[in-house]
Amino acid sequence: MSPAARRAGRLRAWAELLRLPALVTVPGDVLAGAASAGARPGRRMLLAVGTSVCLYEAGMALNDWADRAEDAVDRPHRPLPSGRVRPAAALAAAGALTAAGLGLAARAGRPALTVAVPLAATVWAYDLVLKHTPAGPAAMGAARALDLLLGAAATTGRTRPALPSAALLATHTLAVTTVSRTETRGDAPLAPLAALAATALLTRALTRPTRAGTRPPSGAVPLSALYAATVARPYAHAVLNASPPLTQRAVGAGIRATVPLQAALVARTGARGAALVTAALAPLGARLARKVSIT
Repeated sequence: MSPAARRAGRLRAWAELLRLPALVTVPGDVLAGAASAGARPGRRMLLAVGTSVCLYEAGMALNDWADRAEDAVDRPHRPLPSGRVRPAAALAAAGALTAAGLGLAARAGRPALTVAVPLAATVWAYDLVLKHTPAGPAAMGAARALDLLLGAAATTGRTRPALPSAALLATHTLAVTTVSRTETRGDAPLAPLAALAATALLTRALTRPTRAGTRPPSGAVPLSALYAATVARPYAHAVLNASPPLTQRAVGAGIRATVPLQAALVARTGARGAALVTAALAPLGARLARKVSIT
């Protein structure tokens, strides 16, 4: 094998380890949090996005390091059990990315760091302790909620205005994570059924009138419909036939649906430009997913 081919193989292995297609679901957390707090784009928002990306990718690397023995049986093709990435390198990457994320949060200001520290702790606790416990899905939902609150904290120093959006995003994440726990067995139709019901409730919440009685901004309705359409059919298929391939497809759809959900949350605040930027990440994720697995 030529040196160029070896380099390409290493790059692909790291792309698989870090789940690059899923990375497009990360900036929308910060954008939704900032929009919920009424913030405009700026330096601190970019620092928050950098923090979010680093901590997310730290979680991806740590996830495979923690699951390396299980993956050797269930997913031998993954980078660590296949020997394409050394376990020590994955663990070192997780540590370095966590440190980088916290460093960026510190530059964004004390409020951002105040949220980033428990976010990093939740990521590590999930991967190392909570993943295979009943608290696993809730921990993953909490991580997404904190990631959204990071956007509000970094840009305005306030998180309270972003709490409703954080709760909606956490609910979606909890549902997807619950389905993902059965993706190698594919024997639990109740999980995708519950996720389908959660999607319906979230779509209703996104499109209902605001507290002032006014209709949500026009962009929120089509984006909410796109969110529901992204997951409805894969979830329904997994309910009717809870096989591993269909369950894994439902999980992938749930991950991809995070982007239109984030865009709808942004659109509800009236920030049309930020909503369009967030929604534009979805095609990029779909393109990457054709080359590298999203789950």
